[in-house]
Amino acid sequence: MNGRGARAPRRRVDGVLLLDKPVGVSSNAALQRARRAYNAEKAGHTGTLDPLASGLLPVCFGEAAKFARFLLDADKRYTATVRFGVTTTTLDAEGEVVARSDVTIDRADIEAALPAFTGRIRQVPPAYSALKHQGRSHYEYARAGIDVPREAREIHVASLRLIEWATPDAVLEVACSKGTYVRTLAADLGEALRCGAHLAALRRTATGGFDIAAAIALDRLEATPVEARDRLLLPVDALLGALPRVEVGDADALHLRHGRPIVTECPHGAFVRVYDGLGNLLGVVSSESETLTPLRMMASG
Repeated sequence: MNGRGARAPRRRVDGVLLLDKPVGVSSNAALQRARRAYNAEKAGHTGTLDPLASGLLPVCFGEAAKFARFLLDADKRYTATVRFGVTTTTLDAEGEVVARSDVTIDRADIEAALPAFTGRIRQVPPAYSALKHQGRSHYEYARAGIDVPREAREIHVASLRLIEWATPDAVLEVACSKGTYVRTLAADLGEALRCGAHLAALRRTATGGFDIAAAIALDRLEATPVEARDRLLLPVDALLGALPRVEVGDADALHLRHGRPIVTECPHGAFVRVYDGLGNLLGVVSSESETLTPLRMMASG
């Protein structure tokens, strides 16, 4: 064998890459391209963006993947383009047109309607979603023309602001909790204004303390020299900035590394990030009374 076409062994890569996902690429496809760019053993992302959407997609390599869940629960910020006068089956631009209406609203009408969709509200998930009903995704039923129950869920929209208005498109800035469907917000807003609407474009600009300004575009990543790519990675504990921090001594660090709880003075918070005396991340523990119990720990060595 001459070795041509042989793939180099996968590397152990630990860290977080802030990726700017382009439109037209699925989150998984973007993830796999980033993984190939680093030739990484293990990678995962922290919350799916539809192919229609672009923007911030944190990619977790190696040990960082253990802590992705703490970003899944984080609040998000989006720039959303809402097109009035057209409703679709999927509530976004990928669906079939259901109805068309004249758009006679103005900026003042939109701004007057926004407060009703701000704060703690209840939202019915779209028929075309990945939520499950009796073991199957809602979109499977929708594609088959079968209606299934969709219960309203409480979400939190921290802010909803009109940035631009050029009939029939409104550009909104949306800051919201996990579980919020921005396309449902768009459709509900169109219904409230009696002309219908759908989500024409979506860009995620922030999540869990990370901002799109710090992200790198996928094509730019792939054009970056291999030896420079590791410098784009954030440390594993960048995912955990919202959690209280505690340092422990050598004996307690050893107990935690071996999966044993310790008794110590606990900071407030259900989950705590723990470091050894040298400032090395040990992992995340659950905190109750004066007991810290290992939850997700870094691999030793």
